[in-house]
Amino acid sequence: MTRAKKIRILVTGASGFIGSRLVDRLSTCSLDPLISNEYEVVCMTRNVESLNRHYNENVKVNKADVMNYQELINVMSGIDVAFYLIHSMEGSSKDWEKFAEKDRLAAENFATAATECGIKRIIYLGGLSPKKGKEGELSEHLLSRNEVGKILKKSSAKVTIFRAAVILGQGGGSFEMLQYLVERLPIMICPKWVLTRSQPIAVDDVITYLAKSVDIDETEGRTFDIGGSDLLTYMDMMRGYAKMINKSIRILIIPFLTPRLSSYWVDLITPVRASLARPLIDSLKHEAIVTDDSIKKIIPIKLRNFEEAITAAVKEDRQIQKPRMVRNGRTSRSLNNKFLIIFLFALAAVGSTYYMLNSRPEIFQIRWLVLSGLWYIGIMSSLYFVFKGARLGALTAGIIGWVTLAFWLTDIIYTVSGHSLISNSPNLVMTIRNIIGSVIAAVVVATSHNIFHKMRVREF
Repeated sequence: MTRAKKIRILVTGASGFIGSRLVDRLSTCSLDPLISNEYEVVCMTRNVESLNRHYNENVKVNKADVMNYQELINVMSGIDVAFYLIHSMEGSSKDWEKFAEKDRLAAENFATAATECGIKRIIYLGGLSPKKGKEGELSEHLLSRNEVGKILKKSSAKVTIFRAAVILGQGGGSFEMLQYLVERLPIMICPKWVLTRSQPIAVDDVITYLAKSVDIDETEGRTFDIGGSDLLTYMDMMRGYAKMINKSIRILIIPFLTPRLSSYWVDLITPVRASLARPLIDSLKHEAIVTDDSIKKIIPIKLRNFEEAITAAVKEDRQIQKPRMVRNGRTSRSLNNKFLIIFLFALAAVGSTYYMLNSRPEIFQIRWLVLSGLWYIGIMSSLYFVFKGARLGALTAGIIGWVTLAFWLTDIIYTVSGHSLISNSPNLVMTIRNIIGSVIAAVVVATSHNIFHKMRVREF
């Protein structure tokens, strides 16, 4: 087949969840003799080092920030089709609400630059929201996604908007929440939003729609809803994934669990930051169901069902797990986890001697036995979540370490002063034991603090 012309395609957010996959697909399409046009792909990213993969000669990488108008002009000059895949949800959990303002400014910059550079088409991936008439009820996240689409339409380019439901793929926030919550929790306490229906779609199907739309004029200037073949609630998805990995889970629905509390819980259990989890959770309270499936006639593809999408995501995770561990320092975190586990066991062992070496009868009173029981439950909970790789394990270990350190140091101080935290002063053996235990508790505090903050770096 004779190629008609060479199309220069700009992919913004080229190092992201969608952008990186789209660049891979477009670079492959450019070598496909069945594609009528030849593609030259330009990647736009703020971090060039993040695109360390090897592309063919038709892919170029440019550094630019969407907030810098001159950098945008430099990158967008000569571009025919631009993919807008930028969002500002990541960042500090303290200022997550500012993402809507950042997205607005970014979209306005991009639309103005697109007009100045004479870009013919903009293709944008937004979020699937409920039927018209309910926009006032939408979450900040979906309102922002819709607003970005409207701003892009103000440019002189023909704008194609794809509105997707939950996207299932390794590296996507919604999937990561699903995967790690199911894998790490035997019992899940969930808010009502897990009962909301949606049409989850495999990330590869999203990429197919985006890539094929470049070559199909009928998609120009139109908005399409895209979703998978299954209609499921988030709870259905969690149970479906649990069944796939042969795990039994229990789900408890708590009506008063707010998005803020849910996002903090997700932050402690999964690699997904609270700043990303909160807007995602806010959006999941709305049904994301395709009401107009006209895209199926224009771009007919065999959509993957939920199980196929999850299987592909898990397979991808296994393929990239080793290089990802090295790249993000997970090897050092693994050693720190082992170190923390050893000292948590040591802490429990030293704590057990409290009832073997202590000559004070007061320790067998019910209040001290209850406190000791809670202390051991705390250590076991810490060990469980540390083994699972959740930040909650390090947080719990740190709290247990501080409480233990304070208690045993106080007992030592009381011994020196001639008094006792309980009643009678501990004997010499107990004092030595308290000193050894305090050192171990201090190591637990230091190690847990180190792990907790290192794990703030997302693992994907």
